[in-house]
Amino acid sequence: MADESLADDRYDVVVIGSGPGGYIAAIRAAQLGLSVACIDEHAELGGTCLRVGCIPSKALLESSAKVYDARHGFAEHGLKAQVEVDLAAMMKRKDKVVKTLTGGVRSQIKKNKNVPIQGRGRITGAGKVTVDSSDSKEPKDKKTGTRELTAERILLAPGTRPAPLPGVELDGERIGTSTEALAYSKAPGRLVVIGAGYIGLELGSVWQRLGSQVTVLEYLDRILPGMDTEIASAAAKAFTQQGIEIQLGRRVTAARRKGKNCVVESEGHDPITCDAVLLAVGRVPATDDLGLETVGIELDKRSFIPVDDAYQTSAPGVFAIGDAIGGAQLAHKAEEEGVACAELWVTGHGHVNYDAIPGVVYTDPEVASVGKTEEQLIEAGTEYRKGVFPHRANGRARAMGRVDGMTKMLVDAKTDRILGVHIIGPHAGDLIAEAVAAIEFGASAEDLYRTSHAHPTLAETLKEAALASAGRTLNL
Repeated sequence: MADESLADDRYDVVVIGSGPGGYIAAIRAAQLGLSVACIDEHAELGGTCLRVGCIPSKALLESSAKVYDARHGFAEHGLKAQVEVDLAAMMKRKDKVVKTLTGGVRSQIKKNKNVPIQGRGRITGAGKVTVDSSDSKEPKDKKTGTRELTAERILLAPGTRPAPLPGVELDGERIGTSTEALAYSKAPGRLVVIGAGYIGLELGSVWQRLGSQVTVLEYLDRILPGMDTEIASAAAKAFTQQGIEIQLGRRVTAARRKGKNCVVESEGHDPITCDAVLLAVGRVPATDDLGLETVGIELDKRSFIPVDDAYQTSAPGVFAIGDAIGGAQLAHKAEEEGVACAELWVTGHGHVNYDAIPGVVYTDPEVASVGKTEEQLIEAGTEYRKGVFPHRANGRARAMGRVDGMTKMLVDAKTDRILGVHIIGPHAGDLIAEAVAAIEFGASAEDLYRTSHAHPTLAETLKEAALASAGRTLNL
């Protein structure tokens, strides 16, 4: 189809990528009065998070948790149940959740007068973006083919893709990444997960609950790298008790198909024969084929896009946010950067407190963290106090029959300011929000423990951990 150069293809901002960073930046920019086009090569907007990441994995975690609870937790409450898993129906529900939310993103973008364009966006020069949308299936977009957009600002939000591992032969079926593991047609008899981070443990939990024998192989000597070690150790114990086999210090050298099975090899250990392999050793920035060379942008040694404090790249008028610029690869971190970037353009002010970005692992028990870990404080030579409150002493946890968790608070020994909070237990991902707000506003442990908390609630564990940091717990 012939190239098109149309007058209405001039915008204040062109955003490449419709993930949580890109679409939120587009919406905020439009709210501030800028004309915006948001480009994505996929028909479903929302990026990896909505399509094949956060949302579908949480849908399956929720469904599989109900199966596990019915089989292992109901009896304690005097309930008897026999549960039969209809995996096809479970997957259909997951797909419906994804479709609803991706459709919601498209509606929000259009409602805010953004122009969604399907196609592969590439920078072709200063203020210029070419979109190859010849394969577009968007019925309302008749401008298919190659389009030339011009903009005062270009925002790059390309996200990431699964990291490869030498020797692991991905086939998109038996040996795959999280994308394949979100769509198995049946639970693998034995599933080997390579990597004990967020993704590996969450999807390993899903399939263990649904009947798979799960073995997790981790190169490091611990799970959940980056999380507080004490909390990560408690999580490893919990997962092992659930039946997940965790093998640490395993350097995987190969994974390949062998007949109807798969074989995973690791240095110094016997090969493992299994039915499926999930490669989950992290994600790498999707920064290739963006046309960065046309404006002189050079990637760093890890293929991230270097930016300054205003998310400006080395090229005038070109900005970048989200996973592709490094830091925590979290949807909400990208969202905060998208808002801050748009506000910097228009108001000159934008704010992201990187010490107040929470991380959550949606396993059971959930693991949540914000701020500094104990190891980071020790390494930095920071004087601190620690308060730990075990959930076995919490009334709500007792009533729930969920007493194996803990809430840990780290505070500055001199100022009493809260430096980090780490939680393992039910609803940890919700509980951490109070800690995030406390750190964002510079609260002290005393501020938190003098705040009334409803009884009986799990939130009381935060108050008690704050009290523990001062050596004055009330319920332990």
